[in-house]
This record gives sequence, structure tokens and C-alpha cells, in this order.
Amino acid sequence: MKVIIDADACPVKDIVINETADKEIKVLLVSSLSHYSQKELADHAEAVYVDAGPDAADYKIVQLAVKGDVIVTQDYGLASLLLPKGCKVIHHTGFEYNGMNMDHLLETRHMSSVIRKGGGRTKGPKALSEDDKNKFLNTFQQAIASK
Repeated sequence: MKVIIDADACPVKDIVINETADKEIKVLLVSSLSHYSQKELADHAEAVYVDAGPDAADYKIVQLAVKGDVIVTQDYGLASLLLPKGCKVIHHTGFEYNGMNMDHLLETRHMSSVIRKGGGRTKGPKALSEDDKNKFLNTFQQAIASK
């Protein structure tokens, strides 16, 4: 098992790296070159950079993911591609994507897109709270413990 993070805008990277440090779990942080960083990473973490093209990081994550991996992403579309591969997929606010919630999430995403294309406005995501971070930590700990 490894953990793959959709890292371009992920606010819980440090939580994942800290939680996996003593568990011999490899962490891959996948992001576009436009988010390149020279920040020193822990020995068990590796940055994977892809071109800045649309969905390039998503395609790389799908390519790298195998059954049993844990993926952290806020992208519903990406999550929908990873669930059939047998991956556990977690949103940074602490909920786990599954077959029960995926259809609703994708439908909501589509409807928001239709509204925006029609000139309307939709709400963006709210700021990550301490409660969200705690929920993520609990969900993530359960995901890596079950492996």
C-alpha cells in the first residue's frame, strides 16, 4: 500500500506525511510543474511532477494507483476513476468517497458546471476548519490501519 496525494491544492499534506512516517508507508505527492517546490520531504515521501496541462496530475494518479492504495483528493471525477480500481479515496475534509455518495457528488458537480456556463455563480469551497482536519485525521488513520 502507498498513499497518493493530489497535491496541487491539498491542505493536509503534512498530516499525511506525519501519520505515515513510522509506518513504512510510501507517500507520493503528485502535482503540476507550476507547483514545483524545493521543500525538503521526509524520506518516505516523494514529489512527482507532471506537465501543467489540464488533468495531467489526475491522469498520473490513475496510472500510479493500484488496488489497496489510499488516495487523498478533493476531485470527485478523479475519485470516481479510482474507486473501481479498489482504492480508498478520501477528501481532505474527512469523508471517504464510495459508491453510495459518488453519483450524488458527480451530479452536483455537473449541475454547478451548467450554472457557471450559463453565467450563474456557485459557492466555492469553505475554508478548512480544525474540525475538518480532525475528521480527516481520523478517517485517514482508519484507512491506513485497515491495510
